[in-house]
Amino acid sequence: MAGHSHWAGIKHKKALIDNRRGKLWSKLSKGLIVAAKAGGSDPAQNLRLRYAIIDAKAGNMPKDTIERAVAKGISADAASLESITYETYGPGGAAILIEALTDSRNRTAQEIKHLLTENGLTLAAPGSAMWAFEKSIEEGYVPKTTVPLSDTDSAKLMEVLEKIDAHDDVENVYTNAA
Repeated sequence: MAGHSHWAGIKHKKALIDNRRGKLWSKLSKGLIVAAKAGGSDPAQNLRLRYAIIDAKAGNMPKDTIERAVAKGISADAASLESITYETYGPGGAAILIEALTDSRNRTAQEIKHLLTENGLTLAAPGSAMWAFEKSIEEGYVPKTTVPLSDTDSAKLMEVLEKIDAHDDVENVYTNAA
């Protein structure tokens, strides 16, 4: 049993968990920064920040990390982050909205375009998929109508959505697939 140890197994599992937690906390931090930038650092006055804090606590983010992200949001450094919404249509004609937070609009646009192209999709014109959704502050975007998908289209869509959601700058992905 040379080369096998209990610690090696634990180390690999911990590294995987830490990597996932780091990506989640990065996304949550960006959300906190943008919310604080948009409406101030008081969650009683800033509903978007209040929901971002709730999400961060649900992701087991420590209080001091939350406070640092909020402080960064009201500092001058926050000016570099911006929120962008991309639109596309997926398998079976399902509308997809991609919300991203980025410090480089061009880099993120190219990466999202590349990701979509790899999966046989292209960016849609602004507003071409947005019509299928209604903005709700608590839920994000809620579909006005839904599109039923076959099992194969549904499987393809789930695969594409997982790849999109794994991108570091992507905050939320919405679809009107049923």
